[in-house]
Amino acid sequence: MDLAYIPSPSTGVINLGPIPLRGYAFCIIIGVFVAVWFGNKRWVARGGRSGTVADIAVWAVPFGLVGGRLYHVITDYQLYFSEGENWVDAFKIWQGGLGIWGAVALGAVGAWIGCRRRGIPLPAWADALAPGLAFAQACGRWGNWFNQELYGKATDVPWALKISEGPNRIAGTYHPTFLYESLWCIGAALLVLWADRRFKLGHGRVFALYVAAYCAGRAWIEYMRVDEAHHILGLRLNVWTALIVFVLAVAYFVISAKVRPGREEVVEPGAAEEAAEAAAAAEAGDAEGVEIAKGAKASEETKEAEGAKETKETLAATTAEGGADKASKEAPEADGDAGPADAVTTSEKNDTAETAKKG
Repeated sequence: MDLAYIPSPSTGVINLGPIPLRGYAFCIIIGVFVAVWFGNKRWVARGGRSGTVADIAVWAVPFGLVGGRLYHVITDYQLYFSEGENWVDAFKIWQGGLGIWGAVALGAVGAWIGCRRRGIPLPAWADALAPGLAFAQACGRWGNWFNQELYGKATDVPWALKISEGPNRIAGTYHPTFLYESLWCIGAALLVLWADRRFKLGHGRVFALYVAAYCAGRAWIEYMRVDEAHHILGLRLNVWTALIVFVLAVAYFVISAKVRPGREEVVEPGAAEEAAEAAAAAEAGDAEGVEIAKGAKASEETKEAEGAKETKETLAATTAEGGADKASKEAPEADGDAGPADAVTTSEKNDTAETAKKG
């Protein structure tokens, strides 16, 4: 009895009304988005224009899909052209079946066309895309999980993949080779990012390192698979392909390092000048904004000072008017009318004079 295993989806498609959402296609789309998004970040960091990676991907992705499907159909032709098989199934890409070797080869042709149209070197573009492409493969491999395909030998390890009964498969638990390859691709991407940052790789060597790292993992993962495949000298065809491509990638890496050491100074003509002009314009805009802010602040301070001055003058005028009113009330009448105290004094003087006369 299996106590732990990775379950497989009961179906690889969800019908949203009349629209089928297929897990395999969804994983491929996510992978393309990741590759373009991450590649664009690296391209801009290298001095290229934002959006160039996406523009070239418009050429590379369709070519890559066609190349991947062609490689699969050619190397597994018996699945489509043998007796009792329907050759129309060769066009049903959503059912699975994309060979990475054909996808990269024909995708490179599409990328070359796109790069020529933009006037940029293909090796530099490939270097920017390489880690994102590895991450894209890590995403795309989960499409095999949805289709319950490309698993390894039977096993009872806790991380075994449970496969249900179906066409060309027997129910049981198997090595999840799709998961192994997905994790290996993530490791290859991290290796490439570290090496590129550490050694400043250029002229296609980042891409060559990615290809070599992927092939090293693909060789032993492919050896574990139990799906039908052609064999040459006892090894699966894809194992031989991985070994040959690995040797070619290493050879390119070594020869390129000797012939064209270092990294490209310019990856996209005119991009550096545009970036400098944009930076200068932004800096000038910031300076102008600072001057405007200073002027606004000075104007506000002037208004506050004038308001304070007016307030002081108003208070002074009010105080002066109040003092004048008080003084006018306390002062005697200007026409000589005597106040009460003066009237009493005058009366006393008159009485004294009268008394003196009588005496």
